[in-house]
Amino acid sequence: MKKILVVVTNVSKYPNQARATGLWLAEAVHFVEEVTKAGYEVDYVSPKGGYTPLDPHSLQADQMSELDWSYYTNPTFLNRLGTTMAASEVDASEYDAIYYTGGHGVMWDFPEDAHLQKLASAIYEKGGVVAAVCHGSVGLLNIQTATGDYLIKDKKVTGFTNTEEQAVGLTEVVPFLTEDALKERGGQYVKSDDWASFAVADERVVSGQNPSSGAAVAKEVIQYLEAQ
Repeated sequence: MKKILVVVTNVSKYPNQARATGLWLAEAVHFVEEVTKAGYEVDYVSPKGGYTPLDPHSLQADQMSELDWSYYTNPTFLNRLGTTMAASEVDASEYDAIYYTGGHGVMWDFPEDAHLQKLASAIYEKGGVVAAVCHGSVGLLNIQTATGDYLIKDKKVTGFTNTEEQAVGLTEVVPFLTEDALKERGGQYVKSDDWASFAVADERVVSGQNPSSGAAVAKEVIQYLEAQ
C-alpha cells in the first residue's frame, strides 16, 4: 500500500497576540478523505511530534461540513492528531507523497524546519509528490532539490492570497504573506477567486489556495501517484 505523510503544526497560539491557532481542520480532513478512499494509508507528522492543536475558528458551525463533523467526532482520528510523529523520526523511504496542511500556526513552525525540508526533498527526489494547501504552502519555501535549487523555483504554485489574508484581518499579524513569499522564492504564483476551491500541479509539486482546496489537492496528488 502506498503511504502519504500529512504534516500538521504544533503551534497553538499566535506568538504576538492572545489568540488561539493550530491546524485548520478541513484542510486535513478533505485531503485525507480523498486519498484514503483511493486506497492510500496516511500518517501524521509535526515538527516536534506529539499533540497538534485545532484552530478553534475552523470548528465554528459555518466552517464545518458533515465530513468535518464525522472526523471531529471520531476518537481514533483525534487520537492520531494527539500523537503525531516527530519529523526527525520519520523514514522518507516509506512515503510516496507529503502534504502540508495549513492553519496560521504553520507560519511559525513549517518554513525553517530542517527535518521537514529533508523529508520532502527525499520524497521528491525518489519520484514522489510534494503537496500543500493554504498557509501550508509556506512549508514549500525552503525545500531544495539535489541541485541546490529551491523546489518551487519556476513551478506554478498557489497558497493563501494576500487579499484572503486581508479579509481575515491578519495581514499585520503574520510574520510574512504567503503569496509574497512564494513569489520571492521564484514560484510562478497563480490563484483563483478568493475562497474558491483551487489547486495547481507542476512537476510533482501540488498546491491549493485556501481551506476549500484540500480535496482538489488530493485529486491532483492521486493522479500523479496513479500514473507511476
